[in-house]
Order: sequence, then C-alpha cells, then structure tokens
Amino acid sequence: MDEMRTIFECSVPGRQAVMPEPLDVPEAALPEALRRDTPLALPEVSELDVVRHFTRLSRRNFGVDSHFYPLGSCTMKYNPKVAESVAALPGFAGLHPHTASVEAYLDTCQGALAVVYKLERRLAEIAGMAAGCLQPMAGAHGELAGVLLIAAYHKAHGNNERDVILIPDSAHGTNPASAAMAGFKVRTLPSDRRGVVDFDAFTSLMDGQVAGVMLTCPNTHGLFEPQVAEMSALAHEHGALMYYDGANLNAIVGQCRPGVLGFDVMHFNLHKTFGTPHGMGGPGSGAIAVGERLEAFLPGPRVVKQGDNYTLQTSERSIGKMAPFFGSFLVALRAYAYILALGDAGLKRVSEGALLNANYVLARLKEAWKPAYEGFCMHECLFTAGDKTAAHGVQALDIAKALLDRGFHAPTVYFPLTVKEGLMIEPTETESRQTLDAFCDALLEIARLAEEDPDALFQAPTTMPVGRLDQAKAAKTLDCADLA
Repeated sequence: MDEMRTIFECSVPGRQAVMPEPLDVPEAALPEALRRDTPLALPEVSELDVVRHFTRLSRRNFGVDSHFYPLGSCTMKYNPKVAESVAALPGFAGLHPHTASVEAYLDTCQGALAVVYKLERRLAEIAGMAAGCLQPMAGAHGELAGVLLIAAYHKAHGNNERDVILIPDSAHGTNPASAAMAGFKVRTLPSDRRGVVDFDAFTSLMDGQVAGVMLTCPNTHGLFEPQVAEMSALAHEHGALMYYDGANLNAIVGQCRPGVLGFDVMHFNLHKTFGTPHGMGGPGSGAIAVGERLEAFLPGPRVVKQGDNYTLQTSERSIGKMAPFFGSFLVALRAYAYILALGDAGLKRVSEGALLNANYVLARLKEAWKPAYEGFCMHECLFTAGDKTAAHGVQALDIAKALLDRGFHAPTVYFPLTVKEGLMIEPTETESRQTLDAFCDALLEIARLAEEDPDALFQAPTTMPVGRLDQAKAAKTLDCADLA
C-alpha cells in the first residue's frame, strides 16, 4: 500500500471492519429530525486497513520512545515501562470511585488510598516540607493551587493589603497566569547580566503589598539562583511567602530540598521529574507540597491513617477541592513506582545525570553556538542564534526545522523571552553519550551550513511529509470553507 495514501484514498465502497450480528430486539425508528440528508462522509475500510493506517501515522511522530526529544524546560525523558506495568495492575486500573456509599468507597479503595497517603508523604520528604497533596492535575494547576494557598494564608491572617506576587522575567508563562487567576497583581523581577534574578531589584520591589514570590530554581536560563536563600529570608522578613516552581526539579532532586532553601509551597511535575508520560499523550500531574504554615489550607479531602486503615478528612481551613478524588491517580501511581524503584541513591543519580548531560552538550557546542550566559549550566543549556541571524539571516526556527531532517525533535526555541533567538536544550538524564554526540554533530553541521549555505536551512524540512509552511499566511488567510 502506498505510504502516502490517506485513509480516504484507501476507501472501497461496501468494505467494512465489523460484520454486526442481526438485531435480536425490535429496531427502533430514528426520528426524522435526526436523520442525515447526506451519507456519513467516512472511509469504507477493513480493520486491517485502519490498523495499518494509524501504525504508519504513528511512525511519523517524534516522541520519547522513538527519538531524542530535547525540549528545554520540559524534561521529555524516557518513561520506564515497569511503571506502566504497575499502573496497569487490575487492582488499580479497575477501580471506579463512584461506589454506592462513602463506606463502600473506603472499603474497596484501601490500597489506592495507601498509595495516595504514602506518595504524598514521600513527596513532602523530597521537598523538605510538612505535607503533600496529589489533587492538582497538571503543573499549572499545581501553581494555581499553591497561589490559592498563599491567598488563603494571608486572608486568614488579615493581610488583605497583600495583593502582589513577584515573578522573574524568565519564568514560565503559567506563573503570572496562575497568580492573576488567583486574584493577584504581578510585579516582574528583572534578570541581571548573569541570567539570574537581580537581587537589588528584588530588594527594591519587596514591600508590605507582596504576598509571595514565585521562583523557578534552576531558572529557565538553566542556572541555579545563587541568592535563593537570601531572597527567601528577605521575603519572610517582609511577611511574604515563597513559591517554588518545580518544573526543573530534576536538576536538584536528591541533592537539595526546596523547603530547606526557604520555600513554603511548591508543585511537582510528576510527568517530568518522576518518569511518567509527558508528550505523546498525558495526562500530567501537578502534585504540591507545603510547609507547616500552609498545611491546614491544603485541598481536601485528604487521606489520613487511622490504625491500619485509611480514611478521609478535610480541614476547616481547606481551600476545598482542586480536582475530583485525587487528581490523575494512575500518573501518581507511575511516579510512586519510579521513586520506589530508584530509592534515595537513585534520585541523586537522576540530578547528577541531568547536569552531566547538559554540560556535555554545552561543552561540545559552545564554540559553534553562542551560550546565552557564561559558565556551567544545570539541567539544560541555553544558546542564542542571534549572531547567526544578524550575519546570515538564519533564525532559531530554521535550525529547528533542519533538525527534523536529521531525525531529531527540535529543542525549545524562542523561550525564555529574555533571550533573543533562543535555543534551549535539555538532554535529560536518560540519554546516552552516543545519542548526545549524534545530536551535537547535527547541530555542528547546521552551524556550518548557516555560514556556508544558509539557503539550505531556509528550505528545511525537506524529508518530512509536510515541508516548510508560510506560517504568517496560514494564520492570516484561513480557509474555513470546510468548517461552514
């Protein structure tokens, strides 16, 4: 069969995948108002045609199971299949929370409740905090939960004048969005020439209106904030709370704990740090952990242990539910299996491997591609193609397209917004040196082409099913005829 044929081109009149049995009940008449005026426009194909069609399409995807996927700030690492096996165990996968009564629910879900209880405690331990909560269903959802906790804390203490959150200019875009959704105003913390928060600016912006500070550490420049402890102390001195954006936690997991650095609340991306699916299908999980001062405000109900059994309780000061039941439970189950399999020593090796791989890529590429900032990086390295844009017209987008032709998904481009023509590469801890060398070789070749034959990059990709699109035209001259 032609690899380029669409499923509609495979259609043969009268062909079908399933031969239904004759009806053994009287056929109900379909109301005239619900009948179609034209035949259903679906291809007529066999089951084998369908399976082969979608299998072919799947081979055109870039994903962590098939390709190196170096998206910076996203941690697109390999997902261990043992965690998938645990999540598929019938005792977990077959549970349904809608039982006849709370008593029946508690009776039939004791194993699942034990996982929730133990994982929340384990995450709190990893964070250096007092308690955890699995309810938030994605990283941004965890951010919102954390900022709502900050709001609840200040409301309970009568701090109604605190309506500002400080957020670095290099932060993930969800940070200011989450703060705004929780009712706060946002003040931006500028970065200094080193790529970290300008401490003098931080000091000048800290006042009695500040409710909290949202900080990513390491930040999206791939750099650890060297004055994080001083910032935490100053924030607390002014009565503000510290929020840790845990998107980059795999850079420090097992090495240091956000709670020890002075943070009061944080979210985990279980779908990044702890080896559950991220990309090529989700869902995610944005579990949170808090220090003692925020524990009473955690979303409820929470799982508590009474004797040998697990039950549910909700604090009177709780902000309420953030999600039904306990969020993305099977994602959390995968993360728990991953944490147990690695143990304390294994978690330390995660961060060590992440840093080693990122700095290896930095060392191999820094002569051909200009690092955005000087010195070593943490879990991701950040380059700028700005010099190549100025000299040869080659932009970060051209580089990304050229990598597709060489069998690699592109790194993150144009983020963070603080770096012109940015290329953010996160190799993760799970990739081999051979893979990293192949990727670096491809980028070194692209750097050479940028100087010697930039037009070759402007045409990329040339080996994909779809070539270079005119993105401006696609956005401005939409063809909506088929949508009418």
